[in-house]
Amino acid sequence: MKIFVCRICGEVYIGDNIPPTCPFCGVAQKYLGLAHVWKDTNNVELSEVSRKNFEDALKLELSNASFYKCASKTLSNTEVALMFKGLYKVEREHAEVFEKILKPENLPEINEACEDDVAACLKASQDREERAVEFYAKALSEATEDRVREVFEAIMNVEKDHIVLDEEMNKKYN
Repeated sequence: MKIFVCRICGEVYIGDNIPPTCPFCGVAQKYLGLAHVWKDTNNVELSEVSRKNFEDALKLELSNASFYKCASKTLSNTEVALMFKGLYKVEREHAEVFEKILKPENLPEINEACEDDVAACLKASQDREERAVEFYAKALSEATEDRVREVFEAIMNVEKDHIVLDEEMNKKYN
Protein backbone atom coordinates (compact mmCIF):
# COMPACT_ATOMS: atom_id res chain seq x y z
CA MET A 1 0.00 0.00 0.00
CA LYS A 2 1.11 3.54 -0.75
CA ILE A 3 0.12 6.86 0.75
CA PHE A 4 -0.61 9.62 -1.76
CA VAL A 5 -1.29 13.27 -0.96
CA CYS A 6 -2.96 15.84 -3.19
CA ARG A 7 -0.89 19.00 -3.70
CA ILE A 8 -4.06 21.04 -4.15
CA CYS A 9 -6.38 19.93 -1.32
CA GLY A 10 -3.88 18.15 0.93
CA GLU A 11 -6.13 15.12 1.35
CA VAL A 12 -4.68 11.63 1.65
CA TYR A 13 -5.44 8.59 -0.51
CA ILE A 14 -4.19 5.14 0.52
CA GLY A 15 -4.03 2.44 -2.13
CA ASP A 16 -1.85 0.21 -4.24
CA ASN A 17 -1.87 2.57 -7.23
CA ILE A 18 -2.17 6.29 -7.79
CA PRO A 19 -5.77 7.19 -8.74
CA PRO A 20 -6.45 8.94 -12.07
CA THR A 21 -7.75 12.03 -10.23
CA CYS A 22 -7.83 13.16 -6.62
CA PRO A 23 -10.82 11.34 -5.05
CA PHE A 24 -11.54 14.43 -2.93
CA CYS A 25 -11.10 17.56 -5.06
CA GLY A 26 -11.04 15.97 -8.52
CA VAL A 27 -7.78 17.47 -9.78
CA ALA A 28 -5.58 15.66 -12.29
CA GLN A 29 -3.22 12.87 -11.29
CA LYS A 30 -0.19 15.12 -11.81
CA TYR A 31 -1.08 16.89 -8.55
CA LEU A 32 -0.86 13.67 -6.52
CA GLY A 33 2.40 12.61 -4.94
CA LEU A 34 3.77 10.22 -2.38
CA ALA A 35 3.41 11.31 1.24
CA HIS A 36 7.11 11.06 2.07
CA VAL A 37 7.90 13.88 -0.39
CA TRP A 38 4.81 16.03 0.18
CA LYS A 39 5.19 19.61 1.42
CA ASP A 40 2.40 21.91 2.57
CA THR A 41 2.54 24.94 0.26
CA ASN A 42 -0.50 26.78 1.62
CA ASN A 43 1.43 29.41 3.56
CA VAL A 44 1.29 31.97 0.77
CA GLU A 45 1.72 35.72 0.89
CA LEU A 46 -1.25 36.84 -1.23
CA SER A 47 -1.30 40.00 -3.29
CA GLU A 48 -4.35 42.22 -2.83
CA VAL A 49 -5.76 40.98 -6.15
CA SER A 50 -5.21 37.31 -5.30
CA ARG A 51 -6.72 37.74 -1.83
CA LYS A 52 -9.86 39.26 -3.38
CA ASN A 53 -10.01 36.48 -5.99
CA PHE A 54 -9.60 33.83 -3.27
CA GLU A 55 -12.40 35.44 -1.26
CA ASP A 56 -14.64 35.45 -4.35
CA ALA A 57 -13.64 31.86 -5.14
CA LEU A 58 -14.56 30.79 -1.62
CA LYS A 59 -18.02 32.36 -1.98
CA LEU A 60 -18.46 30.80 -5.42
CA GLU A 61 -17.55 27.32 -4.17
CA LEU A 62 -19.73 27.62 -1.05
CA SER A 63 -22.65 28.74 -3.22
CA ASN A 64 -22.17 25.86 -5.65
CA ALA A 65 -21.76 23.38 -2.79
CA SER A 66 -24.97 24.64 -1.18
CA PHE A 67 -26.90 24.29 -4.44
CA TYR A 68 -25.55 20.79 -5.08
CA LYS A 69 -26.36 19.69 -1.55
CA CYS A 70 -29.92 20.94 -1.99
CA ALA A 71 -30.27 19.15 -5.34
CA SER A 72 -28.84 15.92 -3.90
CA LYS A 73 -31.48 15.93 -1.17
CA THR A 74 -34.40 17.24 -3.25
CA LEU A 75 -34.31 15.44 -6.60
CA SER A 76 -36.36 12.27 -6.88
CA ASN A 77 -34.18 11.04 -9.79
CA THR A 78 -31.65 8.86 -7.97
CA GLU A 79 -28.83 9.03 -10.53
CA VAL A 80 -28.91 12.81 -10.83
CA ALA A 81 -29.30 13.24 -7.06
CA LEU A 82 -26.20 11.08 -6.54
CA MET A 83 -24.30 13.06 -9.16
CA PHE A 84 -25.11 16.21 -7.20
CA LYS A 85 -24.03 14.53 -3.97
CA GLY A 86 -20.64 13.89 -5.55
CA LEU A 87 -20.42 17.43 -6.92
CA TYR A 88 -21.32 18.80 -3.48
CA LYS A 89 -18.38 16.97 -1.92
CA VAL A 90 -15.94 18.15 -4.59
CA GLU A 91 -17.11 21.78 -4.45
CA ARG A 92 -16.95 21.74 -0.65
CA GLU A 93 -13.38 20.45 -0.91
CA HIS A 94 -12.57 23.32 -3.29
CA ALA A 95 -13.96 25.75 -0.71
CA GLU A 96 -11.69 24.17 1.90
CA VAL A 97 -8.66 24.78 -0.34
CA PHE A 98 -9.43 28.50 -0.33
CA GLU A 99 -10.16 28.41 3.41
CA LYS A 100 -6.75 26.82 4.11
CA ILE A 101 -4.94 29.62 2.34
CA LEU A 102 -7.17 32.54 3.40
CA LYS A 103 -7.67 31.41 6.99
CA PRO A 104 -10.88 33.48 7.36
CA GLU A 105 -12.28 34.15 10.82
CA ASN A 106 -15.82 33.42 9.61
CA LEU A 107 -17.29 31.75 6.56
CA PRO A 108 -20.14 33.38 4.69
CA GLU A 109 -23.38 31.49 5.26
CA ILE A 110 -24.85 30.63 1.88
CA ASN A 111 -28.08 28.66 1.45
CA GLU A 112 -29.14 28.03 -2.13
CA ALA A 113 -32.61 26.79 -3.04
CA CYS A 114 -33.62 24.21 -5.64
CA GLU A 115 -36.66 22.21 -6.77
CA ASP A 116 -37.32 18.62 -7.77
CA ASP A 117 -36.80 19.46 -11.45
CA VAL A 118 -33.98 17.55 -13.16
CA ALA A 119 -33.83 19.81 -16.23
CA ALA A 120 -33.73 22.99 -14.14
CA CYS A 121 -31.09 21.62 -11.77
CA LEU A 122 -28.87 20.42 -14.61
CA LYS A 123 -29.20 23.78 -16.38
CA ALA A 124 -28.38 25.64 -13.16
CA SER A 125 -25.42 23.35 -12.58
CA GLN A 126 -24.01 23.91 -16.06
CA ASP A 127 -24.50 27.68 -15.72
CA ARG A 128 -22.69 27.62 -12.36
CA GLU A 129 -19.80 25.59 -13.75
CA GLU A 130 -19.44 27.84 -16.79
CA ARG A 131 -19.35 30.92 -14.54
CA ALA A 132 -16.74 29.18 -12.39
CA VAL A 133 -14.51 28.42 -15.39
CA GLU A 134 -14.77 32.04 -16.56
CA PHE A 135 -13.96 33.31 -13.08
CA TYR A 136 -10.99 30.97 -12.62
CA ALA A 137 -9.57 31.84 -16.04
CA LYS A 138 -9.72 35.55 -15.12
CA ALA A 139 -8.26 34.92 -11.65
CA LEU A 140 -5.48 32.78 -13.16
CA SER A 141 -4.55 35.55 -15.59
CA GLU A 142 -4.34 38.05 -12.71
CA ALA A 143 -2.34 35.85 -10.32
CA THR A 144 1.37 36.47 -9.84
CA GLU A 145 2.05 33.86 -7.14
CA ASP A 146 3.02 30.35 -8.33
CA ARG A 147 0.86 28.56 -5.73
CA VAL A 148 -2.16 30.73 -6.52
CA ARG A 149 -1.77 30.05 -10.25
CA GLU A 150 -1.46 26.31 -9.55
CA VAL A 151 -4.65 26.26 -7.45
CA PHE A 152 -6.73 28.30 -9.91
CA GLU A 153 -5.58 26.24 -12.90
CA ALA A 154 -6.16 22.88 -11.20
CA ILE A 155 -9.62 23.77 -9.92
CA MET A 156 -10.62 25.42 -13.21
CA ASN A 157 -9.89 22.16 -15.02
CA VAL A 158 -12.08 20.23 -12.58
CA GLU A 159 -14.91 22.67 -13.25
CA LYS A 160 -14.44 22.04 -16.99
CA ASP A 161 -14.91 18.31 -16.28
CA HIS A 162 -18.12 19.16 -14.44
CA ILE A 163 -19.42 20.96 -17.55
CA VAL A 164 -18.83 17.78 -19.57
CA LEU A 165 -20.71 15.79 -16.92
CA ASP A 166 -23.61 18.27 -17.00
CA GLU A 167 -23.74 18.03 -20.80
CA GLU A 168 -23.80 14.22 -20.68
CA MET A 169 -26.57 14.19 -18.07
CA ASN A 170 -28.55 16.78 -20.05
CA LYS A 171 -28.42 14.52 -23.11
CA LYS A 172 -29.60 11.58 -21.03
CA TYR A 173 -32.45 13.30 -19.21
CA ASN A 174 -33.60 16.17 -21.46
